[in-house]
Amino acid sequence: MTEGFRVLDFDEYHREELPRLMAEGREALASLEAARRGSLAFRIDEGGAYTYQPRDGRLEIVPGDAAAETVVALDRESWQELVHDLESAPGLIYAGRARKVRGDLMRFVMWEPALRALYQGIPVHDPDAPLFDDEGKPLNPGRSFKLDDDIHEMTVFMHAAGYILVKNVFSDEEIAALRKEADAAGERAVEGDQKSWWGKTGSGEVLLSRVTEAAVLPAMRSLARDPRVLRIGKIPHVDLELPSEGEDGVSVLWKYPDAVEGITNLPWHRDCGMGGHALNCPGCVCQVYLTRATPEMGELRVLPGSHRGTYAFAEPHESVAGAVAVPAEPGDVSIHFGDVMHGTPPPTGEQGPYRVSLLLAFRRKGAYHHRGARHYNDVLLGREDGQVASLRTAAEQG
Repeated sequence: MTEGFRVLDFDEYHREELPRLMAEGREALASLEAARRGSLAFRIDEGGAYTYQPRDGRLEIVPGDAAAETVVALDRESWQELVHDLESAPGLIYAGRARKVRGDLMRFVMWEPALRALYQGIPVHDPDAPLFDDEGKPLNPGRSFKLDDDIHEMTVFMHAAGYILVKNVFSDEEIAALRKEADAAGERAVEGDQKSWWGKTGSGEVLLSRVTEAAVLPAMRSLARDPRVLRIGKIPHVDLELPSEGEDGVSVLWKYPDAVEGITNLPWHRDCGMGGHALNCPGCVCQVYLTRATPEMGELRVLPGSHRGTYAFAEPHESVAGAVAVPAEPGDVSIHFGDVMHGTPPPTGEQGPYRVSLLLAFRRKGAYHHRGARHYNDVLLGREDGQVASLRTAAEQG
């Protein structure tokens, strides 16, 4: 068990601690969301099972799993880490540590907001709830800023919305140089190198969708020292740092309209969705746009305010009430909290160039991967061809 997180007894937790937490208010946080998902049970390899049973507007914890619609098998350590918000349903599924006994592992994924409400007291996000600034005034979630705008005003916006777009940060000449290096990073990538993500079209054409080691190239590496990037990194007003050297400092993303395999166009997710929220959040991801981000070219979509709660979606690219697009031009920069819900639906245009952008991860000082890997995206890698299976595919194989 990770240092600093107490060891839990599976039976004692479900018979005593969780009922107490529910009576203190967590049942009210979780019950409505749980009612949408049906019953879920955890069966522990070392022995024992409990069912989370929605019934008549309430949520009951029932010994055993005979009546559960979905039964998930975990080892005791994985269950404890789920309770402590060190692990997540998708992370456990991709790692092969959550196994289906009965039902559908995607139901486990959809239960995650209710589980985090029960375990951590995190409310389920209401996408219809309005946003307000620190003076109680309504916030326009589609607003953008300039680099020299008042940083306090930008901080207030980001803490309310979970993201911010800063316009015209890099010049056309700088973007051209970064685009050239992005192309070079793509040429260096090899299927199965465990440093890049790959997908496929319906006709079987292989697509490169992400390179994680772009910081080995000089212009990319210099971004970690660029005063404009560092200023943007101060907007969240939390103690964050950028890796100044090393292969994980900058990633390059490419979007395609016709990818049918791999994670090329990211579904709704949070960046801590592979695990590690309790250790690494608040962290932030900064995105430098090398091409336009529009529906035709591929855009970033965000659910404003969702970093203050938790939320789940049934389909990867479904339209969600309250979600907004972040329309960007080359040279613009956005930054978002890692636990805000966001996604990138496939480009709708018939002709490219489709979106190319750079990602820089601002990490909380002292953050680390509790299982010792380089970063949580390593959970997704491992296949020899570099393909990254969709979550639904991974769940069907679990």
